[in-house]
Amino acid sequence: MHGVTIPRYGPREVLELREYPDPTPAAGEVRIAVAAAGLTFADVTARHGLYPDAPPPPCVVGYEVAGTVDALGEGVTDLSVGDRVLALTQFGGHATAVCVPAIAALPLPDDLDFVNAAALPVNYLTAHHMLFQIGTVHPGSTVLVHMAAGGVGTSVFQLLSTVPDVVTFGTASLGKHDYLRGLGCTHPIDYRSRDYTEAVREVVGERGVDLVLDPLGGKDWKRSWDLLAPAGRFVAFGFANAVGGTKRSLWRVIKQFVGIPRFTPLGAMDKNRSMQGVNMGHLWDEVHILRPQVERVLELWTQGIVAPHVHATVPYSNAAEGHRMLEEGENRGKVVLVPDGA
Repeated sequence: MHGVTIPRYGPREVLELREYPDPTPAAGEVRIAVAAAGLTFADVTARHGLYPDAPPPPCVVGYEVAGTVDALGEGVTDLSVGDRVLALTQFGGHATAVCVPAIAALPLPDDLDFVNAAALPVNYLTAHHMLFQIGTVHPGSTVLVHMAAGGVGTSVFQLLSTVPDVVTFGTASLGKHDYLRGLGCTHPIDYRSRDYTEAVREVVGERGVDLVLDPLGGKDWKRSWDLLAPAGRFVAFGFANAVGGTKRSLWRVIKQFVGIPRFTPLGAMDKNRSMQGVNMGHLWDEVHILRPQVERVLELWTQGIVAPHVHATVPYSNAAEGHRMLEEGENRGKVVLVPDGA
């Protein structure tokens, strides 16, 4: 098999396409011939050496794939060779073959192609978990979404279409505002030209918003926390502010860590606010939590309510270009990697 390899921490140009022995599924696992693999910001931070859960280099990362089951481990009865599936992978997804627990692979609807299937698991699962598992969005809620035009933001707005009368704010560069309006975002905010806290306050006043979804980190977590309404919920699900430019900067990381607010139970109780962290990679073994949510996302896809917006499909041999799109914030929706010749 071939895998997009991080041989050492560094700029996107370090990525290499390397050959490896084909993996053999263990008991309870299936092997998937990968047809498409989603690219996430976690993969970018892993290349920078800023994602603590990633294996040390040289390594192959990647959290989500779609493809065809081509081998079964002992004891697997729910899937068969030839089944089309999507799957969550705890790294190793950016390869032409990967082994996963059978319970982590779900059969695809016949009319869902591999590229769009690979764009579903991480983004839509993260969005669904934040909105409905822990965010308790209800009719009339106000929601602020940072990095709103990316893969998770796109998923959030589509899922929010299932809840009536929600007022939404989304931070993104000006050129992405029409895209956000098309997704149903009520108030796109150009974070480059104005203070997003002031823009939000102009609409909601001093009361604040009910839910903030924040993958930024650092001082922005403090600003998001301060925007919460009584009984508001703040969800941290990334640390994008730690990555800037093409090289890892420890000084930048330190500055962002210094800006992290000091949350305390007494402070949360005093303000009637709550804080929740989300790291989907640390929930991979909580199948009873995740699988029903993935099944719900697939159900919404069959109903036409959710549909991944694939910004670009990029061959494995040019994976650095996909990393560039995410690092520079160019993407509107999802970037998907595909094996060369697919």
